[in-house]
Parts: sequence; C-alpha cells; structure tokens
Amino acid sequence: MTSADCLLLDAKHAILDEHHRKFQALHNEGRVDEAVKQFHVTLSCASDVLNDALRLLEDTLEAHRQAALINPPSQPSTN
Repeated sequence: MTSADCLLLDAKHAILDEHHRKFQALHNEGRVDEAVKQFHVTLSCASDVLNDALRLLEDTLEAHRQAALINPPSQPSTN
C-alpha cells in the first residue's frame, strides 16, 4: 500500500464523516425526508470506502504472496 493509497483512503473517510455529520444534523432537526436521502448518500459513500479498503487489503496480501513465492522463507533446520 502506497502513501497515495493511504491519502486517498483518508480523504474518502473524511468525506464519509462529513456525510454522516450531515445526516445526523438533518435527523436531529427533524427533517426526515432530507435525512433519508442523506442516509442513502452516506451508505453509498461508506460502501465505496469499504470496497476501496478491501481492494487495498487484497492487493497487499497478493503482493506478500508473490514475494513469498519469489523469496520463500528459509526452513528451520531439523538437526
């Protein structure tokens, strides 16, 4: 995972936090119709963040698998 990946994920998480804050404000103000619409936006954003995080995790795991195939760990001696 590169620093650019981390930065992008952090930015998306900040956007998610802002959507959630907007939803809570609308809900607390009793603006139910707007809150429901914002809730859908918040869920969509959360889905994007989770999918991106999962993709990064899968890419990282695959890179580790490939590295292990190229340079397998040394086996302990059985003396």
